[in-house]
Amino acid sequence: MTERAGDRVAGKVALVTGAAAGIGRAIALRLAEEGASLVITDIDAAGLAETEQMIKAGNGGANQPPLAIAADVTDEPAVKALFASAFAARGRIDILVNDVGGGTSGHIWEAKVEDWDHIIRLNLRSAFLCTREAAAHMRERRSGRIINLSSGAREGTPWTAYYIGNSAYSAAKAGIHGFTRGVALELAEYGVTVNAVAPGPIETERTGPGFRKIEQLEYGPIRATPLRRIGVPADIANAVLYLASDEANYITGTTLSVAGGR
Repeated sequence: MTERAGDRVAGKVALVTGAAAGIGRAIALRLAEEGASLVITDIDAAGLAETEQMIKAGNGGANQPPLAIAADVTDEPAVKALFASAFAARGRIDILVNDVGGGTSGHIWEAKVEDWDHIIRLNLRSAFLCTREAAAHMRERRSGRIINLSSGAREGTPWTAYYIGNSAYSAAKAGIHGFTRGVALELAEYGVTVNAVAPGPIETERTGPGFRKIEQLEYGPIRATPLRRIGVPADIANAVLYLASDEANYITGTTLSVAGGR
């Protein structure tokens, strides 16, 4: 049976990292719209509180109130405490979305080792720590969805490479692609699917000003994107919703590009 609009993840418990703003916030709101009970986390407690209020206002009390837990998901004890709190409050986790990421390292000839280490930690360590906790639980239940955020940068981003450089981010997001594939194979026999979404240029509170500065340049994001537009967080949230839903129950180990054809 195909789900109706509004119930595509009804009754599911979803944990979304990086939910204080941007793509993470859009994902949390979209899953809540479709009936999920949300556990949201971010290191930005103030932004997380705003997302919590938006979820409450948006679903009109139809679902359980969201559980907001401020945490640094690159820290192992913090991640263990996060999942312990989520399990205590909700009893299970059906959907994990690893959205935490970002960082800038500059051109390779000027990149600092501390920036490289920070970006790898932020993007890869966070996904590893959260996935490890969720996987052990989902494996026992023989059910679950894990969705990681990769990026078009995993194959190099022209406007970034030419104008600011950020090979560390490309390496990290390529790592997410390989991590997703490996974990998907490990968990397949237990009925747990693991996929990734790879955004192209997406305008958020953080990226918007930068895009405005370079959008008309020769290698700018609009000219380099066949659909000739910069995406919005809802484009990514819709893709995540699809992979989290029963409609995608025969898809695993896949990185879905949501990049306007780039």
